[in-house]
Amino acid sequence: MTSFATGSLTIPKQKLDPWLGAIKNGSAVAALSNSIPMTYGEGESWTFSIGEAEYVGEGGDKGASTVTPTTKTVKPFKFHKTLRFNEEVLWADEDRQLAVIDQILAEIQPSLSRALDFGVFHEINPTGGAIVAAMNGGLTDTTNLVEYVAANKPYVSLDAADALVLADGFIPRDIALSPTYASKFSALRGTNSEQKLYPNFQLGTEVSELDGHRASVSNTVDGTGVLAVDTKVLGFAGDFSAIRWGIQKSIGLEVIKYGDPDGGGDLKRKNQVAFRAEVVYGWGIADLNAFAKIHDLV
Repeated sequence: MTSFATGSLTIPKQKLDPWLGAIKNGSAVAALSNSIPMTYGEGESWTFSIGEAEYVGEGGDKGASTVTPTTKTVKPFKFHKTLRFNEEVLWADEDRQLAVIDQILAEIQPSLSRALDFGVFHEINPTGGAIVAAMNGGLTDTTNLVEYVAANKPYVSLDAADALVLADGFIPRDIALSPTYASKFSALRGTNSEQKLYPNFQLGTEVSELDGHRASVSNTVDGTGVLAVDTKVLGFAGDFSAIRWGIQKSIGLEVIKYGDPDGGGDLKRKNQVAFRAEVVYGWGIADLNAFAKIHDLV
């Protein structure tokens, strides 16, 4: 019979890879934008504007080409979940231990996935919902603002958001919607018809199509029950490729047998052990003008 050792516990690759893939099923940011490889620590992301090509006539001279770089800082942000179990889980054989890992990963995956959204969208600590000063520059800071008007069809506010993004030189190909806003599109029917106006639109984090946009629906958009101060956000429309994010630190499990790691009381006294999982995301937004925020101020 074997047991967990105190300290780091490496999650088997065949379990970790599906977990990382599952981030896309819990995060609208991950669903709409691709992750990029990152190493730990603060770094920089670059985008370049090189203008258009120059015509050169026969025998003509070639002019200079201009390159305008835009630099955006990418910062690391750590999130954790700490779960307690009765210490008997340490006595199980190896097969049972792997089952415990499955259970822990299933418990922590949704919250650690949503943490990426809460940071990128709202710049908040998901526990308590307070603003984190170090996360300066979330999508909520965009100056492209559209107010949703209940008397209008929902596509009116979406069209207005698209127009703002287009005016700033970006293509509004994506949208992240709150369930409340998404349901207004899902309920629309054609004139004198029972046919859905947007039959390919789905109420889920997985990407579907909404009025020419790649769409993802998540309660991280409005942050209901999480945000300390309700911002009335209904959606973020724009070009999600402007978000640079990645996982900077591989996920591992720390087995804690002693002390009070989470304020829940002494582990030994309660005959418990704690498992702590941590993930370090890095992210930065190349240009907030690539996004428009739709909100309901009523």
